[in-house]
Amino acid sequence: MQVENKIVIVTGAGSGIGKASAIHFAKNGATVVVSDINLENAQNVVEEIKNNGGKASVNKCNVAKFDEVENLVNETVKAFGRLDVMVNNAGIGPNLLNTHKSKLQDWDAVIAVNQTGVYYGMKLALTQFVKQGGGNIVNIASLAGLKASPNNISYSASKFAVVGMTKSAAMEYATKNIRVNAVCPGYTESALLDQLLGAKPEMDAILKSVIPMKRYGKTEEIAEAVVWLASDNTKFITGQTITLDGGTSL
Repeated sequence: MQVENKIVIVTGAGSGIGKASAIHFAKNGATVVVSDINLENAQNVVEEIKNNGGKASVNKCNVAKFDEVENLVNETVKAFGRLDVMVNNAGIGPNLLNTHKSKLQDWDAVIAVNQTGVYYGMKLALTQFVKQGGGNIVNIASLAGLKASPNNISYSASKFAVVGMTKSAAMEYATKNIRVNAVCPGYTESALLDQLLGAKPEMDAILKSVIPMKRYGKTEEIAEAVVWLASDNTKFITGQTITLDGGTSL
């Protein structure tokens, strides 16, 4: 895929889809800024990339804090002269409760990271893209941003928001050589899925029963789509949500 020599930021890149995406970008010749709130995890990903001949650096960032995201983008541009791709991946899950039992602190935390954090990343990346004359954003949404997801009010709200934000920004910047797309993973092997199955082990059989492929997605499979959308292979694609769910949405 045509991402060679691109400068890429991936948030939440210390694990899961973010880690897989960072590694896949590097394998395809991009220079990756591995960003995560967990510095140790991020450093481990950078080390793995470098050990395999790739180019990467680390930046600790809590996406819920505007000044930290601003620093992430500014430091990247200072180091490399530009930013080509922003992957807004960092996200957290809620406690799984009926809406009337949901906790206010869960709502605030999930919205701060999953929605406001994506907004910060988009706003700051777009500011740089307008200055330099182009760029590419890939947002990580979810199947929960496309269809009903019971007992999941804050997460669902945040991911529906990401889909809407993606489409709105894509229209705004389509004439400026800036593309904005999203991927919507279904149930994927990740820390969020582990959290769900840890709380309710019986959900494993239930979830697989509604996935036509009868398995969960792999982070590497989601990463393939992320890098593809960020590549020059997809120059005429913007404002789209690519669903990777093993057929669940069918």
